[in-house]
Amino acid sequence: MDIFFIDDAAGVPKYRQLINSFYASLEAGRLQRGDRLPSLNEVCAAYSLSRDTVLQAFNELKSLGVILAVPGKGYYVDRPELRPERNVFLLFDELNVFKEDIYNAFLEHLNKETRVDIFFHHFNLRVYHEQIMNAAGKYSDYILMPATFNHTAEITARLPADRVIILDRLKPELLTYPCIYQDFEADVLDGLNEALPLLLRYKKLIMVHPGGKEPEERLTGFRKFCSTHNLSCNVLRNTDKCKPAAGEIYLVVADRHLVSLVKKCGEAGLVLGRDVGLISFNDTVLKEVVAGGITTISTDFRELGRLLARMVETRTYRQIRNASGLILRNTL
Repeated sequence: MDIFFIDDAAGVPKYRQLINSFYASLEAGRLQRGDRLPSLNEVCAAYSLSRDTVLQAFNELKSLGVILAVPGKGYYVDRPELRPERNVFLLFDELNVFKEDIYNAFLEHLNKETRVDIFFHHFNLRVYHEQIMNAAGKYSDYILMPATFNHTAEITARLPADRVIILDRLKPELLTYPCIYQDFEADVLDGLNEALPLLLRYKKLIMVHPGGKEPEERLTGFRKFCSTHNLSCNVLRNTDKCKPAAGEIYLVVADRHLVSLVKKCGEAGLVLGRDVGLISFNDTVLKEVVAGGITTISTDFRELGRLLARMVETRTYRQIRNASGLILRNTL
């Protein structure tokens, strides 16, 4: 049986080795259209593999249209001219300007022949599970953004382990997978420490953190920073009853609260960057011009997309903290 090749020391999953060696046999002319493949049991016996391993390889080849299963007869080569299609399943939490930046940079740095199907779960765990189940076995790569969800290891295990990338948050139960992530707590600490000389001009630091889908690690970083530097601070969940006063500086997570505070300061005759300080998260082009320019603590979303494309293209899977920094503008 010279169709498949297995190397126990290769460090590549054996089902993936079966797929790779199948294509190698096509290129070498050892397989032609209409040729019958060895049965599952024959491959299992020849290479000491489990039936699940062989079936996983055959199912992926079948989903790509390369082989055909004929009931009662076995598997046959169907389209020997087809190379493995690079088709990516990309599951974001929601559509916003930050995800657009990631997505656009990802496509710009990805091979133009690679197809990307993008989906959104909108922080609905049931939808997240259903979309992964529907996608299993149909794609060459799976990029998942679990967002606020925990305990997703079981559903993630339905996908090929060597084809999964976790995005945005480093989850304890998913540490065996490659990941490009933000360290929200460290990002806040680093950004505020860089801004410390400017922050000391204000009497009180106030963080507007709505909770919910927003990372609680940001709040942890804020509290650690204030405790370390013995600064007066407070936390609000919204700006509904907030009345900004001179000498206060606000760290604002949600853009709707950012807009609210800009309006409230204007109505009170308070000048941003002089009377009241304002720091937002997640930089956008609009924040470059609103109120003369909003200071932000932000990861580089385009760099995240570029790193993601490189990881997919080179198959160099690892865990990477994406860069974040303080962008000083008019409001500080």
